[in-house]
Amino acid sequence: MGVANNMVLSIRPQGLALARIPIQCHQNITSKIPLKSQKTHSMPPEKKEVFKSLDKWAVQGLLPLIKPVEESWQPHDLLPDSSLPADEFFDQVKALKDRTAELPDDYLVVLVGGMITEEALPTYQTWVNGLDGVEDETGSSLTPWAIWTRSWTAEENRHGDLLKTYLYLSGRVDMHMIEKTIHYLIGAGMDLGTENNPYMGFVYTSFQERATFVTHGNLARMAKERGDFTLARICGTIAADEKRHENAYVKIIEKLLEVDPTETMTAIENMMRHKITMPAHLMQDGQDSRLFDHYSTVAQRMGVYTTNDYADILDFLIGRWKLEKLEGLTSEGKRAQEFVCGLAPRIRKLQERLDERTSKINHKFTWVFNKEVSF
Repeated sequence: MGVANNMVLSIRPQGLALARIPIQCHQNITSKIPLKSQKTHSMPPEKKEVFKSLDKWAVQGLLPLIKPVEESWQPHDLLPDSSLPADEFFDQVKALKDRTAELPDDYLVVLVGGMITEEALPTYQTWVNGLDGVEDETGSSLTPWAIWTRSWTAEENRHGDLLKTYLYLSGRVDMHMIEKTIHYLIGAGMDLGTENNPYMGFVYTSFQERATFVTHGNLARMAKERGDFTLARICGTIAADEKRHENAYVKIIEKLLEVDPTETMTAIENMMRHKITMPAHLMQDGQDSRLFDHYSTVAQRMGVYTTNDYADILDFLIGRWKLEKLEGLTSEGKRAQEFVCGLAPRIRKLQERLDERTSKINHKFTWVFNKEVSF
């Protein structure tokens, strides 16, 4: 999971109510967080049997995508080696600080936002374990779905650890404000509109992992252009993980389209009508209640993750899942197919109109010591 732009597709279907729910924080600060009307456990009970029937497939098609721990990278492999004598370790830290001294503040804002998103991993595992039919009922269940979720979480956990330590050593960011943002975000959770439905849940993860792959890949390219080859390697390594995770979730939807095409097609439509809400959309730092909007706009302006990327991901998934050629659908499934397959051009046209009306503004980010960033 990771950074992606909340600007994309702010269209909401008619009839979807919004509630502004006051949340009393323990600091006696009341914040109003906009949440969609929440619907839970909407999937018919018999659909759980679909996932039980796929257990053997998951063992053969899903679990091999887990990388063995002994073959996996760890954050320490890409950071200054603290086990070295002090002078050698400090030399490595100084070299890191020298490299990051040239990184512009807008780049740091996007990198920090991506790191904070990765650090909210407890929320993501909790959410996946709330999906009906694939949950880890005991915390150590031996079903293939539970094994996958725990292994995915373990692999993802390294991303935030690595980026957070790198940024801490750089001295370029305000770690206290960053840690407050993480604290707020995990406490707020997320509201994705997936209704405990694994069909919709795995559509979401397919899209989101692809978005994170794109984002970290662009951050890697930009770090290299700015002369920080170590950071480029870090972001590229994370991007490779996200690509492998994307492949896993995309394969799940491929299989569901094979065994239950209409239910899966309507789940894709449902998620795309409501838009893919990014996992850190409730981000705030105690001062800026629209922090995620501001951060994601910087990402859009920099070209790290844009509305065109959103449309490209949709086009990619339509092609990968062969949605335009999908057969065996009911009339409801055919309507969903028509909507989804025609959506990407509408997204691009919408963004073109927004770009024409948008003017540049400056905004102070606490993450970079209240420096102004233009977007």
